[in-house]
Amino acid sequence: MGRGRVQLRRIENKINRQVTFSKRRSGLLKKAHEISVLCDAEVALIVFSTKGKLFEYSTDSWERILERYERYSYAERQLLANDTETCVSTTTKLVLEYTLLLLICRHYNGQDLDSLSLRELQNLEQQLDSALKHIRSRKVSMVQW
Repeated sequence: MGRGRVQLRRIENKINRQVTFSKRRSGLLKKAHEISVLCDAEVALIVFSTKGKLFEYSTDSWERILERYERYSYAERQLLANDTETCVSTTTKLVLEYTLLLLICRHYNGQDLDSLSLRELQNLEQQLDSALKHIRSRKVSMVQW
């Protein structure tokens, strides 16, 4: 029969807390050693007690493991930053493109024309004439069927 579930909350009794810390620290260090041996993993474990005492375990030199960790976390932070910048710039571009297309549609419908210059109005008129010719030719070809 197994043990009951332990409720995870701070142990109020100082002596019980110290005993539990000592036992669990030993178990944690043992598990770190086991995973390093069984799985050939590089493990570095640091534990500070409430009184500031250091307990540690490492399969290799601390410097080498920490250097590897720093390289990995730096690369990961760079990727995250690049992804965020790419996402923001893509979103900004899409919003701008959507706004521009919405404005062009409004112009095609004859709305918001006050901001356009004479040259822009002439270009809009040519585009509408061209579209109208295309629509009429399509209509004629469908009637002939």
